[in-house]
Amino acid sequence: MVTDDGEREERIAGGGLLHRRALLVAGAVSAGGWASGLGAATGARSPDSMRAPGAPLSGYGAPAPSAAKIQRLVPNLPFPGSGSARTPLELLEGTITPNGLHFERHHNGVPAIDPATHELLIHGLVRQPLLFRYEDLLRYPRESRILFLECSGNSGTIAAATPVQASAGQLNGLVSCAEWTGVRLSTLLDEAGLDPAARWVQAEGADAAGMTRSIPLSICLDDAMIALFQNGEPLRPQQGFPMRLLLPGIEGNASIKWLRRLKVMATPAFSREETSKYSDLLIDGRAELFSLRMGVKSVILAPSFGLDLAGPGLREISGLAWSGRGRIRRVEVSADGGASWAEAALGEPVLPKALTRFRIPWRWEGGVATLMSRAVDESGAEQPRRADWIAKYGPGQGYHSNAIQSWRIDGQGHVSHVYA
Repeated sequence: MVTDDGEREERIAGGGLLHRRALLVAGAVSAGGWASGLGAATGARSPDSMRAPGAPLSGYGAPAPSAAKIQRLVPNLPFPGSGSARTPLELLEGTITPNGLHFERHHNGVPAIDPATHELLIHGLVRQPLLFRYEDLLRYPRESRILFLECSGNSGTIAAATPVQASAGQLNGLVSCAEWTGVRLSTLLDEAGLDPAARWVQAEGADAAGMTRSIPLSICLDDAMIALFQNGEPLRPQQGFPMRLLLPGIEGNASIKWLRRLKVMATPAFSREETSKYSDLLIDGRAELFSLRMGVKSVILAPSFGLDLAGPGLREISGLAWSGRGRIRRVEVSADGGASWAEAALGEPVLPKALTRFRIPWRWEGGVATLMSRAVDESGAEQPRRADWIAKYGPGQGYHSNAIQSWRIDGQGHVSHVYA
């Protein structure tokens, strides 16, 4: 297809999906067209910002006034200490979530903890029990990794009988990504000395819920860490200050915040949070326990509900993909409800167990379109269609949803959530 500006667009799938090189062409044309329309006098006028001194220095930065509306999505709940606040994914760019917008999930409020008195105990099937204060952990070698954290209940509304009409953040905002810095858990377990019978570790938090989870020892000895910093600053209270367990790729509920105790055991504890909660009811009536690792997943953020299209033209479809098994290998996008697919460009760097941004150019010509994305990770796992995901589970399943989500654009550019 040749556009009005004489450039040739290479269509690679139905519904107007274009080769990713079209993004570069569109950017150049847009910039040139804008510049050519400027009057000679425009550059000679000084803006108001140049006519008076600016604001003074501040002790801690704040968003620009125009960005102050970008906030977590906090529902009205009868018990304010229990619930979740979601990240407004569709209003952000890149892959790193600012600390003030990282999703929250609490079961009995955010405790106020004095780091000078807080202690972490490692005991159970170990040669010698160990007790660590916050300042003790600061003396150990640290590592930093960019990792996503996702609540296992994220995107659970996709199991509803009819599509919930809500923003991408409201539907999928229980996932965020940050640079976490802390001490390898394996370092501390090695120092304590593991008994040959050790197979599990029970982690407990110092919140009023006494949040407790059992974690396979193999996960604890892999890439788990005791996180002390997030995006360069000490953990915020909402994220577990002064210390939290961080299990890369594992459901968020197991990354215990306000960590106070690690008990090495031969068997799991079968606590409330891993039996009656955070377990998966299968279609045959059995319950699957300890399905901890989050599946491969992607969501389209633009266009999405609440971000309607003003009119036909060249646009970019973009979103995020991630997997608890490692790196994203590819993301494919469809604009015709899955009849055809085109591979999107992945933003660098593509890191293991981190959010990855994908983009693909799209020319919307004003007709009805259904947008979908599907991700494949480096293990070969592919994001399932909703019907296939639903068929696996019993009624009411809301955990570990990684099914393909779809957006419908009507002739007026209105975007709605649909099942396709």
